[in-house]
Amino acid sequence: MTTVRTNSHDADSATESASATDLAAFDAAHVWHPYGPMPSPVRALPVASAAGTRLTLADGRELIDGMSSWWAACHGHSHPRLVAAAQRQAATMSHVMFGGLTHGPAVDLSRRLLAMTDPALDAVFFSDSGSVSVEVAIKMALQYQRAVGKPERTRLMTWRGGYHGDTRAPMSVCDPDGGMHSLWA
Repeated sequence: MTTVRTNSHDADSATESASATDLAAFDAAHVWHPYGPMPSPVRALPVASAAGTRLTLADGRELIDGMSSWWAACHGHSHPRLVAAAQRQAATMSHVMFGGLTHGPAVDLSRRLLAMTDPALDAVFFSDSGSVSVEVAIKMALQYQRAVGKPERTRLMTWRGGYHGDTRAPMSVCDPDGGMHSLWA
């Protein structure tokens, strides 16, 4: 991340800064961040808001979000159309567990996705994150091998240098030579 601007401080921002200090201290003592040790040798920066490509820290500094490629790269933070769509959906139904239940938005999205894919692909599985989608893909691949009478087929192939998520199964198919992924080989 690159610092691009510092805002002026007034009495309100001094109070916010004190609470940001408390937030950072609690975080350092009790929040274990992905891919980091606990306790972390470096305190996390408290973010107050995010819009487009910029993060505004609790102390008023503004940063370009150089890591948003993980989660918000295609539209940026707080894109007005996405915020409006999320608010409309949450006002009707924020979440329904998919086990044995369904709803119009899921069926509509399934229809749209199937219309874009090869006709041989005739089913949709929804997951809530990239890591979960890789977990499910691994589970489906292994389950398929058992179903066709080949339970001994348990090895998985992946891209060298690849990153597939931060839960156990995705980490097991990440490049073992990079980072801490060898622990889950």
